This record gives sequence, C-alpha cells and structure tokens, in this order.
Amino acid sequence: MRAADMPQDAPRVLVVDDDPDVALLVKTVLERRAGCEVAVAHDGQSAVERLETFTPDVVVTDIEMPGLDGLELLAELRRNDPLLPVIVMTAHVSVEYAVSALRAQADEFLTKPLDNLKLVEAVQRLATEGRARREAGRTKEVVLAIGAHPDDVEIGVGGILAAHAQAGDSITILTLSRGARGGDADSRQHESLASAEILDARLFVKDLVDTEISGGGATVRLIEEVVQEVQPTIVYTHSSNDRHQDHRAVSEATIAATRRVGTVACYQSPSATIDFRPTRFVRIDQYIAQKLRLLECFGSQTATRDYLDPDFVTATARYWSRFGGGAAVEPLEVVRETAEFVGAHELTRRES
Repeated sequence: MRAADMPQDAPRVLVVDDDPDVALLVKTVLERRAGCEVAVAHDGQSAVERLETFTPDVVVTDIEMPGLDGLELLAELRRNDPLLPVIVMTAHVSVEYAVSALRAQADEFLTKPLDNLKLVEAVQRLATEGRARREAGRTKEVVLAIGAHPDDVEIGVGGILAAHAQAGDSITILTLSRGARGGDADSRQHESLASAEILDARLFVKDLVDTEISGGGATVRLIEEVVQEVQPTIVYTHSSNDRHQDHRAVSEATIAATRRVGTVACYQSPSATIDFRPTRFVRIDQYIAQKLRLLECFGSQTATRDYLDPDFVTATARYWSRFGGGAAVEPLEVVRETAEFVGAHELTRRES
C-alpha cells in the first residue's frame, strides 16, 4: 500500500533488522494485517538517519546488529524522544536479554520466530498509547492564517490547517478582502464560511478593496485588532516574493502587525515568484485529501482558476516532497520561530 493510500490514522512503524528477510516479513505483516505505514532500516545507524525523514509511532528493532546494536539504538531513541514506543525483538530467549532490554526502557520484548498476532497487537496498542502520551504532553497552539482574498490560505496552508484542526488547535482565518475583482463577493464570502466550517475555524472577513490593499496604515491596524483578540502563537501569511500586489502588501502588513507573535511563516501562492525560498517543509501526506475538500468549497473559482484543479494541487505538493520527504508537502518561509509547528514530531521537516 502506498503512503498516499494509507488511512489518516495509520500507525507509522520503523522496522530495524540486519536480516533483510526478517525485516521484509515484519514489514509485510504490519502492512497487510495492521494497515501500517512501514519504513525499514538494516542497522542502528541507518535507523537514526531514517528518523530525520520518517517519524514513526513505534520502532520495532532487533538487538544483535553490526555497529549500533538494538540496545544502543534504544538508548539513542530515549535520549531524543522519551515518549516513542519501542519493541525489541531477538532470537535469543534468555533472562539476560530480557532484563537488558527492559533496563534500556523497551516497551515490549518479543522473541523470534515472531508470533504475528502478538506483533500486530503490540504495535497497534503501543501506537495508540504513544499518540495519547504525545497529545497529553503537547501544548495547544493558537493559529491565525491571514490571506488577501478568499481561498488564499486554503491554497497556501490548507493541509497544515487540517493538521492543526485534527490536533485540536484553535484556528482563526483572517481574509482582508472579499475578492470582488475575482468574482462575486457574496459568493466568495459564503465559500470562505463553508471552508472555515470544515476546519471548525473562526473566520474574519474584512472589506478592503481588492487589488488596492495597502501594506501599512489601515491594513496593519486591522491585523493588529485581530491579533489582539485572538492572541495567536503561530501566524501564516503570504510571502513577499509574489507577483500579486495584494499578497505582497498583506505580507508586509502582517509581519509588522505580528511582531510580538512567536512564530510567523509565509506560504506559497500560485503567483509566487522564483524568489520564494522556503526553509521549512511540512509533510501533509495524511491531509492532502482534506486540503482538496477545502478547495472544493470555492466553486465560483474552480472553473477559471487552473491552480485549483486537484491534479495541480497534488502535483505541487508532490514536487515539494523532494525536499520534505513523503508524498505531499507544503513549503514555508520562516520569518521567525519560537513556537512549535503543528505536530512537530510528525509533520515538520527541516531542510539541513
């Protein structure tokens, strides 16, 4: 099963074993019987490197491996992420191995040849428990997404907003004009409301003149009013590297108005220039379908805007995955960052 076909809550598992036959067997069992998304590494060092582009819910590792062995890998995992569930497996049934694994804080100890039912049960249980532990320890974010026109934020960060919604974060969308130059203003406002409802987001629609938005003065004050009311921890807005004058103006005004917000990042629009230089690549593999659903709300635009075509949207997300991994990515130019992005353990990738 391809990653793009996985259900949104499919457990993500990293299997580590120097025996390729065993690794393939475990991978096949977990994919077919538990519906997992599985990545494989054949030694401890490769597993550590794989974690830079794949964030699992559970790690299943052998003990005896060349170089960094399973128990050393477990210690490394615990240093980096104490909440990540780890299953240790070995062909040697002995008290010494079991005690060593447990002392190294393994969550489960399985012996080879593996009992497939026990393996599936352990992975499913630990994935659920691990996600619950992470969620309990995660501070909820307050998100403000700002766009010049209806559909701007959904195009730029629709997948990220869907991830925020699933994480239980508070979402507010601020649209600074009703987009009268691009269609019927009332229709576009109703479409924005429909999209916000899917995200369970609060929506502010202002009435600045489409194509005549200023980057200072009144625009800054409008944004400051919403910032004061919402108190966001994360703000998403347009990039200044954009051909559309409204997009550039909103970017300038937002950066001025959100100077006290911890994290501010700029998204790509269809009119972004080649100077758009993302520094953060957020995987939205599990949220691309939700992004397409959000964009479907803007029916007045889909007939005339090729960039709203699902194939175009999916291809764009696929292109950026070459930098962020997975099958779909939304790129961001980070202006400043002192708060975590949504699901930092699962969705965010830095380009080193």
